[in-house]
Amino acid sequence: MNIEGRNQVIEAIKNSKTINKLLIDRNFASRKDDVISLAKQNKIRVEFMPKKALDELSKTGHHQGYIAETAEFEYCELSDILQVSKDRGHDPFVVLLDSIEDPHNLGAIIRTCECAGVDGIVIPKLRACQVNETVVRTSAGAISNVKIARVTNLKEAIDFFKENGLWIYASETGGEDIYKQNLTGPIGIVVGSEGNGVKPSIRAYCDGIITLPLKGSVNSLNASVASALCVYEVLRQREHS
Repeated sequence: MNIEGRNQVIEAIKNSKTINKLLIDRNFASRKDDVISLAKQNKIRVEFMPKKALDELSKTGHHQGYIAETAEFEYCELSDILQVSKDRGHDPFVVLLDSIEDPHNLGAIIRTCECAGVDGIVIPKLRACQVNETVVRTSAGAISNVKIARVTNLKEAIDFFKENGLWIYASETGGEDIYKQNLTGPIGIVVGSEGNGVKPSIRAYCDGIITLPLKGSVNSLNASVASALCVYEVLRQREHS
């Protein structure tokens, strides 16, 4: 997998991602460049190439003159996410994604979760977007700073977190107004797919349903927007509890 873009490459280097080689626009070779300096400090092989060659290699079309060739994305274990909360000294805060398919949505959700201090994200292996170049690009480097676990069965992941004391809520219509629900303490939020929301089978597995009030004529929000509103309501309640 490649990581493209100046800020994304910098974050990958700083967070010790395994970079096999860094490809840089050869026009940058003669100027003072902090990416090149950082790569040299970390003993990363740098290769200068014509911009046209980088354009051909780019999968996002937004490489900005920097493409890092890396090992495949390294997913974590569910227990690693709980360890993050222990290290941070606060109650666990997890976001579970039920079949998010759009890489731009996944990248945006990762970015929001990192900014809000979510301990980790869980995605399914099947019928869902996986971490790819577009996800990395859309996350604006945040993906290097947040744990992501990939599971075969989302129900088993929910069971794992419930057994470890988390309350799991599905973000879906027909539930308790999110602004009236107590969301402090150990918590996991399940966000559903762009078209179908949280599956009924997953919804039934949760401890409750939280609903964002909608006052307009459109009856749904984009998945990344909905997740951002839910995540920041949890953060708001934690800050004021």
